[in-house]
Parts: sequence; structure tokens; C-alpha cells
Amino acid sequence: MARTIIENIVIAKYEEQTLFEFCKYTTIRFFEILYFEKGTGSIKINGKTVPYTANSVFVFIPDDIYIVNPETATTTVAIKFLKSFFRNTATQNETLPVNDWFRKIEEILNSESHELREMQFETESDRSHLVSLINMVATEYMREQTFDIFIIQNSVSVILHLIARNIQFINTADTVKEVKSSKIQQIINYIHANIYNSELLTTKRLAEEFHMADNYMSEYFKKHTDVSLKKYIINYKLKLVETRLKYTDLQFSEIALELGFTDSSHLNKTFQSYKGMTIGAFKANIAAQAN
Repeated sequence: MARTIIENIVIAKYEEQTLFEFCKYTTIRFFEILYFEKGTGSIKINGKTVPYTANSVFVFIPDDIYIVNPETATTTVAIKFLKSFFRNTATQNETLPVNDWFRKIEEILNSESHELREMQFETESDRSHLVSLINMVATEYMREQTFDIFIIQNSVSVILHLIARNIQFINTADTVKEVKSSKIQQIINYIHANIYNSELLTTKRLAEEFHMADNYMSEYFKKHTDVSLKKYIINYKLKLVETRLKYTDLQFSEIALELGFTDSSHLNKTFQSYKGMTIGAFKANIAAQAN
């Protein structure tokens, strides 16, 4: 049974199921969290089959298609963010931290592997917290008209944060070779975490954070990644621009402001220089592919 509790978020709970219908929300589902509370079986994801057991958590992104094949009676909870949830983010869901939620999952959307499969957790406490929150959301859902919207909003926000913190990425970007240095990975993680705060990404600030000389920071980064520090930061920002162009209806000026560009003209010139096309052309290509 599925029901929309918050605008454009569908909560579904299925108890003791031995047969699951094809995912009804595939064509409009933007992002989905699927928790197996009970049961065993397999789940076919984009043609590949993987097992599930009780307490398994899976995450799906746009275009993922899955089918659940239970071996024993299975109870699941699904939280589905529909594509429309992140559209017109400046005007819709005004009481919700939609933009903050989008930031939490955007690196998942930018993952090159696109094969997240079963969630792996850094600690068992994180898994326990996530499961508790999912169950809390499901409990409020079952209360039907008496559910507490405050509990659901805040629980979903923490759920997304826990997933973003624990998701494992495979960085296959052409501009970054395999890195074996833990420090360079820490620097990259720091850049990603602070990409919206340009003051924290200056060479001087990075050098202070990682206890290096100012002039050595850029040299160290280039040595371990084959790309300059400045270019890496710009390239990552432009990946986030592409994500917003693809998944939201934000104005170009709003995207520019959020990611630290002077204005939409500055953003457009930078995008064209690095990507070989204007942001308008990129947006038009997305629309053409969708039709």
C-alpha cells in the first residue's frame, strides 16, 4: 500500500508479502530508499540479481529498475521521492528543506558507478539509527490522518544525511587517477563537503587545514590527481551545475549564486569553456532526450 504523505514523497509499506508487483513508480521515481524489515530473497536491479535479508537497505537513483523476488514472507518499507519533488525547488515545498535534501543526495547522483546496490555502513550504529528512523516514518504513515508531519520531515532529513554519509563511491573520473594516499582523499572529501563555501576552498585555507605550506598545497594536489586544484574545484562545481540542470527547474541565476559564480553570465562562460557548450544548450539537450 502506498500513499503520498508529503507532497511528492510516497511512503509504502508491504507486510508479509510473498509476491511483489513490478515497481509502479519507476517512471516517475527520482530517488528511493528500500528497507527490508523481514524476509529473504533476491532483488533484480537493472538486470543483475543480488540477495537481500532482513535489515538490508537499498538505494535507487533515476532510471534504476528493480523487481523483488521473495523466497520467504517479506516485509518492506519504501520511501520514494518522485521526480517532481525537486522541480521548482524555489517555490514548491516551501516549509521543507528541499534544497538541503538535494545537497545530501547529489553526490550519489554524481556517482560514476551508478551501481549502489545494498547500502554498506561505516558503523553498526549508523545502520541501527537509519533502520529506527525508517520504522518511525512507517509508523507515522500507518496512523493515516493522525500522522505527525514534523516527525516525518525531520526523520526523512536525517535518513538522507545518514545515507549520504555512508554511501561508498567509486571515483572513475578521467581527471583523477587512482589515489592511494589517505591525505589526498581527505582533501578531496573536504572539497566536496565545503563546495558551497568558497572561502574554505582557497589554497591558503586548505593549506592551513591540512598543515602544508601554501605553495606546496597546489603542487601536492596536482601530483596526486594529475589536475590542478583550481581546475578540480571548478570541474566538481560544474558537475553539480549539470545535476541541477537535469533534475531541477532552478533559474540559471539561482544556480550561479548557490555555487559561488558571480552571476549567470559568469557561470555560462565557465561552463562553455569547460564543457564546450552553453548551459542553455545543455538544458535543451536534456529536454530533447526526455521527449
